[in-house]
Amino acid sequence: MSQPTVAEITDTIYASLQANNEDLNTHIATLKAALAREGKKEAEFDPAKLAQNNRQGRKLMQAYFRQRGVSVKFSA
Repeated sequence: MSQPTVAEITDTIYASLQANNEDLNTHIATLKAALAREGKKEAEFDPAKLAQNNRQGRKLMQAYFRQRGVSVKFSA
């Protein structure tokens, strides 16, 4: 069985955010492992796909992920 890619996990996180954060901590841990495997330092998210696409929502997401060891940036 192959390991999921960062892009696949990112899509799973979008779905989790839309589903009231269901299993979000599990997905963040999987994302952290995938980032390490792929040698990346941070995950990139499209703000248009977020449940709360405003400054407060993005900052809250960055802080939550940072507490779990994942750096987040947002595409333009």
